[in-house]
Amino acid sequence: MLCLSKRTVSSLLRSSSHLRGDATAAVSCSSPFSDSVGGNKNLYSRAGNAILWRSTSLQGSFVEREQVSFSFLRFFSDGGGDTSPHLDRDFLAQLWVSDMKKLKAMEKRNRKAHKHRNYHENAFGEQSSLAQSDEKHYDQAKPTPQQPPVSQSMSGLLKPTSSDEAKIATLLARSNLLVTRDIEWANLVLGFEQENRYAVVDVCYPEAPVGSIREQSHVIARQLLRTRRPFVASITDPLGNELFRVRRPFWWITSSIYAEIDGKEIGVVHRRWHLWRRIYDLYLGNDQFAVVENPGFWNWTFTIKGADGEVLAQIDRDWRGFGFEILTDAGQYAIRFGKSDDASKTGPATAIEELEVKRPLTLSERAVAVALAISLDNDYFSRHGGWGIPFMAVGE
Repeated sequence: MLCLSKRTVSSLLRSSSHLRGDATAAVSCSSPFSDSVGGNKNLYSRAGNAILWRSTSLQGSFVEREQVSFSFLRFFSDGGGDTSPHLDRDFLAQLWVSDMKKLKAMEKRNRKAHKHRNYHENAFGEQSSLAQSDEKHYDQAKPTPQQPPVSQSMSGLLKPTSSDEAKIATLLARSNLLVTRDIEWANLVLGFEQENRYAVVDVCYPEAPVGSIREQSHVIARQLLRTRRPFVASITDPLGNELFRVRRPFWWITSSIYAEIDGKEIGVVHRRWHLWRRIYDLYLGNDQFAVVENPGFWNWTFTIKGADGEVLAQIDRDWRGFGFEILTDAGQYAIRFGKSDDASKTGPATAIEELEVKRPLTLSERAVAVALAISLDNDYFSRHGGWGIPFMAVGE
């Protein structure tokens, strides 16, 4: 700011008397101009108000500066000797540049505020979408487990006759299956009965499972009813897709287990009561196609025979070792379906001796045989669940 002399301020006030006192606009930046006596004056204005500084002498000792506000109209000089400020082209250019800078700064602040508000409003949605994208990327990067190829050709009796049989062909079109039950540590240590879990492996391809079996039952029913509890077990492929399921209701004297595909019952296994022998009748629909007559006691081989006594399949309860058999329920069952035809062996299956059978079981009949293996495990080989006493076989 410049301190103007008393004479200069008087000239400025005389020149501004030609302006209307109620003007509404003002110059947006400072502009020097000359008065009639050659003195320089600076006009400062912002937002329509012009501010002048007036200097007065008081007793010659100091200069008092007073602020005087005026409102000016923005106008152009006509060159007729008017002492009003001249607005040249450079001044207008500077004015335009200043206005554009202010406008851009205002837009930038508005964009930042809008972005900040949207971030708070969509924080949870954006986080969930990012998590889903990350999970999708992880699923794409994660290697997909490959199911081993079938060891028997799906021809003849193994040829699927319906969409239900085509669904279970990838698991059951095999000459030998090994079903292994997992160790139940809570049952072993605390006597707490857990849901049964099984891994299914093709003997020809032991490096990768071909399926799994998982029981679903009520926790209280497992503790109170033990092996007589009702449950449903799902048989799935390595990817977790359900192929079929078995349903076993509560039983008191003799047990039954049903094989179902997509909720449709395809077969059932009924246990027949006997004092020491282990007898099972296998049905496909309402027609009995096989029977199992085990002499009992320490015989762990269950042969599935037809109406004429011919061998159709076999289920062996394998010995896994003293520790496994005495302390755990982790049994292992080898289901031998036998060869279907002379040209059925492919790959590693050619090096494995197969069971000689009269005729191969169909895919639906093999599903009933798998249900029989699960029923055998629960009827005779689940005996080590103690009643809350660790490491004690105090079960039924």
